[in-house]
Amino acid sequence: MKFLFVNGPNLNLLGTRQPEVYGRTTLGAVETRCREIAREAGADLIAFQSNHEGALIDFLQQHRDAAGAIINPGGLAHTSIVLRDAVADCPFPVVEVHISDISAREDFRRRSYLGEVAADRVIGRGVAGYEVALRWLIDNPGGSESRPPTRLGVRGPGPRSVT
Repeated sequence: MKFLFVNGPNLNLLGTRQPEVYGRTTLGAVETRCREIAREAGADLIAFQSNHEGALIDFLQQHRDAAGAIINPGGLAHTSIVLRDAVADCPFPVVEVHISDISAREDFRRRSYLGEVAADRVIGRGVAGYEVALRWLIDNPGGSESRPPTRLGVRGPGPRSVT
């Protein structure tokens, strides 16, 4: 069983870019912790980060045999319909993660296109949100558990259908 750990633009700078918003923990440290959690559950974690929208889509499409994915799309959450469509097409559950509370930030950050198709969302929990997302995937094979709408620090699904 494998889970995907997908991170979008600028997340390679986690720990140094705007630490007052995103904290000082590096993406490598978050990946290491999630890899440990996955291993404890008998799973592999395949990590990928890119600053390029198409590369993220290619990665998701190349790993259609995954059991689930965590994705922090960064700023692409607010702009990318094609990434939204790629997530909607995934045959596995995808959990959207945002380190900061996007609902309390600038107006343009408040809407995530992925929220409409993610099986679950973890918003505003800091880097610990990645662990919460991975544990949700482990505990909900196939994304079977339904949740209420997302609020700060609370998880919840968007519909899995594409219109």
